[in-house]
Amino acid sequence: MLRYPAWKTTLVLLVCLAGIVFTLPNGFYSRVEQANDARAAIEAGAAPTPEMEAAMAAWPDFLPSALVNLGLDLRGGAHLLVEVKVEDVYADRIEGLWPEVRDALRDLREQVGTIRRIETDPTELRIRLGDQAGMQAALTAVQGLTQPVATLTGVGARDFDVRAEGDQIVVTLSEAERIATDDRTMAQSLEIIRRRVDETGTREPTIQRQGADRILVQVPGIGSAQELLDIIGQTAQLTFHEVVRRASSADEPAPGNYVYPSMDEPGVFYVLERRAIVSGEQLVDAQPSFDQNGRPAVSFRFNPSGGRVFGNYTAENIGRPFAIVLDEEVISAPVIQSAIPGGSGIITGNFSVEESTRLAILLRAGALPAEIEVLEQRTIGPELGQDSIEAGEIACLVAFAAVMVFMWLSYGLFGLFANIALIVNVCLILALLSTIGATLTLPGIAGIVLTIGMAVDANVLVFERIREELRTGKGVARAIEQGYDKALSAITDSNITTFLIAVILYAMGSGPVRGFAVTLALGILTSVFCAIFVTRLMVVTWYDRRRPKTIEV
Repeated sequence: MLRYPAWKTTLVLLVCLAGIVFTLPNGFYSRVEQANDARAAIEAGAAPTPEMEAAMAAWPDFLPSALVNLGLDLRGGAHLLVEVKVEDVYADRIEGLWPEVRDALRDLREQVGTIRRIETDPTELRIRLGDQAGMQAALTAVQGLTQPVATLTGVGARDFDVRAEGDQIVVTLSEAERIATDDRTMAQSLEIIRRRVDETGTREPTIQRQGADRILVQVPGIGSAQELLDIIGQTAQLTFHEVVRRASSADEPAPGNYVYPSMDEPGVFYVLERRAIVSGEQLVDAQPSFDQNGRPAVSFRFNPSGGRVFGNYTAENIGRPFAIVLDEEVISAPVIQSAIPGGSGIITGNFSVEESTRLAILLRAGALPAEIEVLEQRTIGPELGQDSIEAGEIACLVAFAAVMVFMWLSYGLFGLFANIALIVNVCLILALLSTIGATLTLPGIAGIVLTIGMAVDANVLVFERIREELRTGKGVARAIEQGYDKALSAITDSNITTFLIAVILYAMGSGPVRGFAVTLALGILTSVFCAIFVTRLMVVTWYDRRRPKTIEV
């Protein structure tokens, strides 16, 4: 008999209802988005404003508020392709090794004589020995400082190559360590860029490594590519140094020290101790704030070890200046008035509110390990995105109308059931996209349009089987039951193969291809559900009420 259990009826109705309810926010996209942004800002600590309260009141809390994220091609935004200067890190590694080499050679002073570092290429360390007879002992000591490279491709290799050239020891990074350093630099750069973009509250950015030293950054909804570059392009290396003296030129001799310009005082330079007191790596928080004169500033807080070092230094150097350095520029060089315990302080400078906010974001996210160079920079305007949305909507409506008219003309009342299931199907796709937080792009819209065309295939199979059963003289109930049962295997097989293709596209593809694969895969799942359960429920319910002796399919 043609029956549909009550539990299955309830379950199908609940799924359909959930699909409609969770699709609902997308019909009021701007209103829901403003309400979500206002709630997120207040949760992040912002003071509620009348505009925020009005935005939240426009979409009540008890209603679902998940939206389909619109991709860069629909929403507009910024596109950047940057190259990471991975070789910059080599010099830092060499510089970091020098103190250890110097201490090791000092212990051999009787054998090697005087020790003098020769400033040449920053990617190599050259030390001239006063007594060349002690060269072998010096090489052994320096080689003892090297470490094994901890990568699969660098098994057996050391991180530094050490050799002798005349009376000089030359230390360079080994090839295996260069490869490992490049990988670490790229991984760290990706993570820092992701943190900085996330700090702006932007949803669904695309941040991918491309090739050996390039990173693709696409952020929907941001005003311009330059705005994005201002956020991710700054190295944001923060350090605190002891001030040796002020200088009037960058060329002023300062052996063993740095000479950095002042950010706010043109023509003023500072000679600084090369060794930093504390660095930005020990920061745990940074927030935009205001100084005692009401000017924008940035307050910061160190971790316990950084706070202890900072507190001890300020206690021992009251009355002396120290410099706050950001990316080789002195932000300020205040005189220490008193000890600063607790590991917190404030950075003042000639900031605007926007600059202090951006600096706080950069400091919280951490410093890039190397500079980046912009290779490609584009701003995609919202007008283009709006045109794409309107074109996608027209494509969906045309496909929708064409399919519905065809089904109604071909299968009459049963075609009408299929059309209602098609509407439920689209609601379920949008509900799933909203719930899982997927990003909808133009290829994704193409996937939905394709799904609309394919969604009735299963219904066509079922209705054709019912026709065949009716031609053999079977009763209406028997023909409907046999039609669904015999079409099930064909429906399952055809959709499984298409679903597998969508999975492969998602696994092997990237960007737009993945967007297409996601909507295609979700569309297959929902269309099978609607064809097997939703249309069958409607057909069975209609049959139970009318009990027709004959039907036309």
